[in-house]
Amino acid sequence: MAKRDYLTLDDFDYRGKPVLLRVDINSPLDPKTKRITNENRIVQSLPTIRALVNKGAKLVIIAHQGDTLDYQNLISLKEHTEKLSQKLGREVQFIDDVAGPAAREKIKRLKEGGILLLDNLRYLTEEVSTFEDAVKLTPKEMTGTYLVRNLAPLFDYYVNDAFAAAHRNSPSMVAFQELVPSAAGILYDKEVTALTTLLENPKRPCAFLLGGAKISDAFSMMKKVLAEGSADCVLTAGITGQLMHLALGKRLGSPSEKFVTDRGLDKFVAPAREYLKDYPDKLRIPLDFGIDDGGRRYEISAEKLPSQGLIIDIGPKTVAEYGKILRKAGTIFVNGPAGIYEQEIGAYGTKALWQIVGDAEGYSVIGGGDTVASASRLGDLLKIDHVSTGGGALIRFLSGVKLPLVEAMKRGAKAVNQIRMKGTK
Repeated sequence: MAKRDYLTLDDFDYRGKPVLLRVDINSPLDPKTKRITNENRIVQSLPTIRALVNKGAKLVIIAHQGDTLDYQNLISLKEHTEKLSQKLGREVQFIDDVAGPAAREKIKRLKEGGILLLDNLRYLTEEVSTFEDAVKLTPKEMTGTYLVRNLAPLFDYYVNDAFAAAHRNSPSMVAFQELVPSAAGILYDKEVTALTTLLENPKRPCAFLLGGAKISDAFSMMKKVLAEGSADCVLTAGITGQLMHLALGKRLGSPSEKFVTDRGLDKFVAPAREYLKDYPDKLRIPLDFGIDDGGRRYEISAEKLPSQGLIIDIGPKTVAEYGKILRKAGTIFVNGPAGIYEQEIGAYGTKALWQIVGDAEGYSVIGGGDTVASASRLGDLLKIDHVSTGGGALIRFLSGVKLPLVEAMKRGAKAVNQIRMKGTK
């Protein structure tokens, strides 16, 4: 792998020291009961929490749940505390405060090996997305925010394990590195290592399978991995695969074309045409499709388009062709399902491909909300080598966009290393 440009848990001695840990345990909730329905991110946070406690840290955890744009999920972290206590097999204390006097006093009283979770960061205005969008602060300027100026003086170390929120430019993510020696958690290190290897040094051949309906993600990644040669082959499915056929001048049929135009996705036809022209040997497009015929499914060859029914999936010829490529791949990356997997008549392609990816010998990486959801439902996540917790952060990383957290961790490492260099002179 490429040399790390951030520090890890092994770089500091935490024994008896107060440590602030930022995790991402933002979890899906039942809309009626407001109870947690999926504990994946909570589970992913456990290795770093255990490691820091075993190293003797006085551990304080900060995290968010919901947002102003996700208000139905903006709740207290009390249940998260209960889940963490159960899974760790030890008490995790909780306080209904984020950075006020009560929270600060409880932090000061924390004993070695103790764990305290503060309440929802998003209860603070400066942590919500609307603040980030409206008030453009640099990380240095964020050191004056309520959260950072109240908490930073209480800690000897800051650890960030919230890769899933790496695209967020908020005080809890990027400002503590300006003031406190900082390290990456185990999950952060795992995520960045896997994704960096995928981009810079994948085992060949490397195949990207890009599907789903959010095709802006697919197109942003496609441009980078094709231009820089990270991917030897890009297999298209979902709406991305349909767009490729439109780019070749084919008609999909009124229902599918209306779906594309109603959502403004026809703007991707031009770049699709460009990619097909520039990388004809690397792009693969569907050979056949699954069609919804009034609630019943039938297959149609791409050559026989347009179709009077809505395209909901890829067909068996495409699965067979893509399967040959995936089975021979040294590295596989998947983002997006092949079709409308939530419906039985649209789930065939997604299910078949997940079985192929799971059984393939190559190193597999997947990420994105619908990607992981479809794999959980129709495949076996235990057969996937790396399941990324990132959605937006994952896509941006693989698209070559600089992420605020990644840059902040680099700056933090550089600052610590400079101090160490001065100390050796």
